[in-house]
Amino acid sequence: MTHPLTAEQLTYLDQAKHDFSKAYRVLKDTRTLTATRTFQVYLRVPDSRLVIALHAPSPWADDEEIRAVVADYDGAVYLDESIEGSSPLSGRKAGGNGKRYATVFAQRPEVNVVSHVHTPWLGGWASAHRVLPIRYAASQRVTLARELPIYIDRRQPEPEFIVQSLQANPHLPAILEANGGATFWGTGITQVAKLILLVEEGAWFQGLAEGLGGSKEFGPGVLEQQWNMTGLWAEGKKLLENAA
Repeated sequence: MTHPLTAEQLTYLDQAKHDFSKAYRVLKDTRTLTATRTFQVYLRVPDSRLVIALHAPSPWADDEEIRAVVADYDGAVYLDESIEGSSPLSGRKAGGNGKRYATVFAQRPEVNVVSHVHTPWLGGWASAHRVLPIRYAASQRVTLARELPIYIDRRQPEPEFIVQSLQANPHLPAILEANGGATFWGTGITQVAKLILLVEEGAWFQGLAEGLGGSKEFGPGVLEQQWNMTGLWAEGKKLLENAA
Protein backbone atom coordinates (compact mmCIF):
# COMPACT_ATOMS: atom_id res chain seq x y z
CA MET A 1 0.00 0.00 0.00
CA THR A 2 1.31 3.45 -0.91
CA HIS A 3 0.29 6.90 0.26
CA PRO A 4 -0.23 10.06 -1.83
CA LEU A 5 2.36 12.81 -2.18
CA THR A 6 1.50 16.48 -2.48
CA ALA A 7 2.14 18.44 -5.67
CA GLU A 8 5.01 20.25 -3.95
CA GLN A 9 6.57 16.94 -2.88
CA LEU A 10 6.29 15.55 -6.40
CA THR A 11 8.04 18.65 -7.76
CA TYR A 12 10.76 18.20 -5.14
CA LEU A 13 11.09 14.55 -6.19
CA ASP A 14 11.51 15.50 -9.86
CA GLN A 15 14.32 17.92 -8.98
CA ALA A 16 15.98 15.28 -6.79
CA LYS A 17 15.94 12.77 -9.65
CA HIS A 18 17.42 15.37 -12.00
CA ASP A 19 20.21 16.23 -9.55
CA PHE A 20 20.93 12.58 -8.82
CA SER A 21 21.07 11.72 -12.52
CA LYS A 22 23.70 14.39 -13.12
CA ALA A 23 25.70 13.39 -10.04
CA TYR A 24 25.62 9.74 -11.11
CA ARG A 25 26.79 10.62 -14.63
CA VAL A 26 29.70 12.72 -13.37
CA LEU A 27 30.83 10.19 -10.77
CA LYS A 28 30.57 7.32 -13.29
CA ASP A 29 32.29 9.17 -16.14
CA THR A 30 35.18 10.26 -13.91
CA ARG A 31 35.60 6.66 -12.68
CA THR A 32 34.95 7.82 -9.16
CA LEU A 33 32.46 4.95 -8.76
CA THR A 34 33.58 1.34 -8.73
CA ALA A 35 32.33 -1.11 -11.37
CA THR A 36 29.32 -2.13 -9.27
CA ARG A 37 28.14 1.51 -9.28
CA THR A 38 27.22 1.57 -5.61
CA PHE A 39 25.89 5.10 -5.22
CA GLN A 40 22.86 5.72 -3.05
CA VAL A 41 21.26 8.96 -1.92
CA TYR A 42 18.74 9.44 0.87
CA LEU A 43 17.17 12.90 0.78
CA ARG A 44 15.06 14.48 3.47
CA VAL A 45 11.72 15.84 2.23
CA PRO A 46 11.17 19.28 3.82
CA ASP A 47 8.61 19.63 6.61
CA SER A 48 7.95 15.89 6.78
CA ARG A 49 9.27 12.55 7.99
CA LEU A 50 9.70 11.37 4.41
CA VAL A 51 12.88 10.25 2.69
CA ILE A 52 13.51 10.08 -1.07
CA ALA A 53 15.81 7.15 -1.85
CA LEU A 54 17.70 7.10 -5.16
CA HIS A 55 20.15 4.38 -6.18
CA ALA A 56 22.37 4.19 -9.24
CA PRO A 57 21.20 1.52 -11.69
CA SER A 58 22.92 -1.84 -11.59
CA PRO A 59 25.53 -2.40 -14.34
CA TRP A 60 23.38 -5.41 -15.30
CA ALA A 61 20.19 -3.35 -15.70
CA ASP A 62 18.54 -3.33 -19.12
CA ASP A 63 17.92 0.40 -18.79
CA GLU A 64 19.44 3.18 -16.68
CA GLU A 65 16.36 5.19 -15.84
CA ILE A 66 16.61 6.77 -12.40
CA ARG A 67 13.80 5.53 -10.19
CA ALA A 68 12.88 6.48 -6.65
CA VAL A 69 11.35 5.14 -3.49
CA VAL A 70 9.72 7.53 -1.04
CA ALA A 71 9.13 6.17 2.46
CA ASP A 72 8.85 7.53 5.96
CA TYR A 73 11.03 6.91 9.00
CA ASP A 74 8.76 4.05 10.08
CA GLY A 75 8.92 2.31 6.72
CA ALA A 76 5.54 3.29 5.29
CA VAL A 77 5.91 3.56 1.50
CA TYR A 78 4.53 6.60 -0.33
CA LEU A 79 5.99 5.89 -3.78
CA ASP A 80 7.78 2.88 -5.24
CA GLU A 81 9.14 3.16 -8.78
CA SER A 82 11.52 0.23 -8.43
CA ILE A 83 11.67 -2.55 -11.01
CA GLU A 84 13.23 -5.89 -10.11
CA GLY A 85 16.75 -6.13 -11.52
CA SER A 86 17.05 -2.46 -12.45
CA SER A 87 18.65 -1.27 -9.24
CA PRO A 88 19.18 -2.27 -5.60
CA LEU A 89 15.81 -0.67 -4.85
CA SER A 90 13.60 -3.67 -4.24
CA GLY A 91 9.86 -3.33 -3.75
CA ARG A 92 10.04 -5.88 -0.94
CA LYS A 93 12.47 -3.65 0.91
CA ALA A 94 11.17 -0.26 -0.17
CA GLY A 95 10.20 0.82 3.33
CA GLY A 96 13.71 0.17 4.57
CA ASN A 97 14.91 3.09 2.48
CA GLY A 98 13.00 5.42 4.77
CA LYS A 99 14.28 3.74 7.90
CA ARG A 100 17.93 3.39 6.94
CA TYR A 101 19.19 6.83 8.00
CA ALA A 102 16.12 7.97 9.94
CA THR A 103 18.22 8.25 13.11
CA VAL A 104 20.55 10.72 11.41
CA PHE A 105 17.72 12.83 10.00
CA ALA A 106 15.85 12.82 13.31
CA GLN A 107 18.85 13.83 15.43
CA ARG A 108 20.84 16.04 13.04
CA PRO A 109 18.51 18.67 11.48
CA GLU A 110 21.41 20.19 9.53
CA VAL A 111 21.78 16.98 7.49
CA ASN A 112 19.50 16.97 4.43
CA VAL A 113 21.25 14.26 2.40
CA VAL A 114 23.04 11.03 3.27
CA SER A 115 24.90 9.21 0.49
CA HIS A 116 26.48 5.78 0.61
CA VAL A 117 29.08 5.22 -2.11
CA HIS A 118 31.82 2.80 -3.14
CA THR A 119 34.89 4.40 -4.69
CA PRO A 120 38.25 2.72 -5.39
CA TRP A 121 40.61 4.65 -3.15
CA LEU A 122 38.27 5.35 -0.26
CA GLY A 123 37.47 1.65 -0.42
CA GLY A 124 41.17 0.92 -0.15
CA TRP A 125 41.56 3.03 2.97
CA ALA A 126 38.40 1.45 4.39
CA SER A 127 39.72 -2.07 3.75
CA ALA A 128 42.93 -1.15 5.53
CA HIS A 129 40.87 0.00 8.55
CA ARG A 130 42.75 3.28 8.47
CA VAL A 131 41.44 6.72 9.37
CA LEU A 132 41.86 9.01 6.36
CA PRO A 133 43.72 12.22 7.21
CA ILE A 134 42.76 15.01 4.82
CA ARG A 135 46.01 16.11 3.20
CA TYR A 136 44.78 17.11 -0.23
CA ALA A 137 44.33 20.87 -0.48
CA ALA A 138 41.31 20.74 -2.80
CA SER A 139 39.27 18.57 -0.45
CA GLN A 140 40.45 20.33 2.70
CA ARG A 141 39.23 23.58 1.17
CA VAL A 142 35.58 22.57 1.58
CA THR A 143 35.60 21.08 5.08
CA LEU A 144 36.92 21.97 8.53
CA ALA A 145 37.31 18.29 9.41
CA ARG A 146 40.93 17.13 9.31
CA GLU A 147 40.27 13.39 9.01
CA LEU A 148 37.55 10.83 8.31
CA PRO A 149 36.95 8.16 10.98
CA ILE A 150 36.49 4.47 10.23
CA TYR A 151 33.34 2.52 11.09
CA ILE A 152 34.49 -1.00 12.02
CA ASP A 153 32.17 -2.59 14.59
CA ARG A 154 28.91 -3.32 12.76
CA ARG A 155 27.20 -4.43 15.93
CA GLN A 156 26.67 -0.70 16.34
CA PRO A 157 24.28 0.47 13.60
CA GLU A 158 25.95 2.78 11.11
CA PRO A 159 23.48 5.67 11.70
CA GLU A 160 24.32 5.59 15.42
CA PHE A 161 28.03 5.74 14.59
CA ILE A 162 27.41 8.72 12.31
CA VAL A 163 25.45 10.59 15.00
CA GLN A 164 28.14 9.77 17.57
CA SER A 165 30.87 10.98 15.20
CA LEU A 166 29.00 14.22 14.51
CA GLN A 167 28.61 14.82 18.24
CA ALA A 168 32.40 14.55 18.54
CA ASN A 169 33.02 16.74 15.48
CA PRO A 170 30.06 18.63 13.97
CA HIS A 171 32.19 19.58 10.95
CA LEU A 172 32.63 15.96 9.85
CA PRO A 173 31.32 15.33 6.28
CA ALA A 174 31.81 11.56 5.97
CA ILE A 175 32.95 8.27 7.46
CA LEU A 176 34.71 5.27 5.97
CA GLU A 177 32.92 1.91 6.18
CA ALA A 178 35.47 -0.78 7.05
CA ASN A 179 35.73 -3.44 4.33
CA GLY A 180 33.24 -1.49 2.24
CA GLY A 181 32.84 2.05 1.00
CA ALA A 182 32.07 5.41 2.57
CA THR A 183 29.06 7.40 3.70
CA PHE A 184 28.83 11.17 3.10
CA TRP A 185 26.24 13.73 4.14
CA GLY A 186 25.47 17.38 3.62
CA THR A 187 22.94 19.93 2.45
CA GLY A 188 22.12 18.82 -1.09
CA ILE A 189 22.70 16.09 -3.66
CA THR A 190 25.05 18.12 -5.86
CA GLN A 191 27.04 19.46 -2.88
CA VAL A 192 27.56 15.95 -1.52
CA ALA A 193 28.46 14.54 -4.96
CA LYS A 194 31.11 17.23 -5.43
CA LEU A 195 32.51 16.36 -2.02
CA ILE A 196 32.68 12.65 -2.93
CA LEU A 197 34.63 13.53 -6.08
CA LEU A 198 37.14 15.71 -4.21
CA VAL A 199 37.67 13.39 -1.24
CA GLU A 200 38.10 10.33 -3.48
CA GLU A 201 40.69 12.25 -5.52
CA GLY A 202 42.53 13.12 -2.31
CA ALA A 203 42.44 9.49 -1.16
CA TRP A 204 43.92 8.53 -4.54
CA PHE A 205 46.79 11.02 -4.28
CA GLN A 206 47.48 10.04 -0.69
CA GLY A 207 47.39 6.36 -1.62
CA LEU A 208 49.96 6.97 -4.34
CA ALA A 209 52.09 8.86 -1.81
CA GLU A 210 52.23 5.77 0.44
CA GLY A 211 54.93 4.32 -1.82
CA LEU A 212 56.94 7.54 -1.54
CA GLY A 213 57.02 7.70 2.24
CA GLY A 214 53.43 8.78 2.85
CA SER A 215 51.53 12.03 2.48
CA LYS A 216 52.70 14.90 4.68
CA GLU A 217 50.84 17.48 6.72
CA PHE A 218 50.16 20.82 5.05
CA GLY A 219 52.93 23.39 5.04
CA PRO A 220 52.71 26.82 6.72
CA GLY A 221 49.85 28.98 5.51
CA VAL A 222 48.07 26.28 3.49
CA LEU A 223 45.01 25.96 5.74
CA GLU A 224 44.56 29.73 5.89
CA GLN A 225 44.91 29.94 2.10
CA GLN A 226 42.46 27.13 1.39
CA TRP A 227 39.85 28.05 3.96
CA ASN A 228 39.94 31.71 2.85
CA MET A 229 38.84 30.51 -0.60
CA THR A 230 35.61 29.11 0.80
CA GLY A 231 34.93 31.47 3.70
CA LEU A 232 35.87 28.92 6.38
CA TRP A 233 38.98 30.62 7.68
CA ALA A 234 37.43 32.57 10.57
CA GLU A 235 35.97 29.39 12.08
CA GLY A 236 38.96 27.30 11.09
CA LYS A 237 41.32 29.71 12.82
CA LYS A 238 39.38 29.30 16.06
CA LEU A 239 39.58 25.52 15.78
CA LEU A 240 43.33 25.67 15.26
CA GLU A 241 43.80 28.01 18.21
CA ASN A 242 41.71 25.75 20.48
CA ALA A 243 43.70 22.71 19.39
CA ALA A 244 47.05 24.38 20.03
